Amino acid sequence: MNTESYKLGEELDSFNYQEVQDGIMAILEKGCNAVLDMTECTYVSSTGLRVLLYTKKVAASKGLKLYLKGVGAEVQDIMSVTGFDSFFDYA
Repeated sequence: MNTESYKLGEELDSFNYQEVQDGIMAILEKGCNAVLDMTECTYVSSTGLRVLLYTKKVAASKGLKLYLKGVGAEVQDIMSVTGFDSFFDYA
């Protein structure tokens, strides 16, 4: 199965969530697994967490995977506190 990457900027929040969600959805709609490259990302808001969860659910419903790559310490802390870290596969 093919895999494509989507590179995230410094933040995933209410200002750019739609662009990120659309980018990930475009990959999934091609029937490809998605890798969200979070190497440059230092902040994820609650809106960003919803995008991650939504796109993961869509991927699963299509028999696909959403992988997170390059999750830094700041974002890992946010995900650990919210319990989201256990929901995702890491590339």
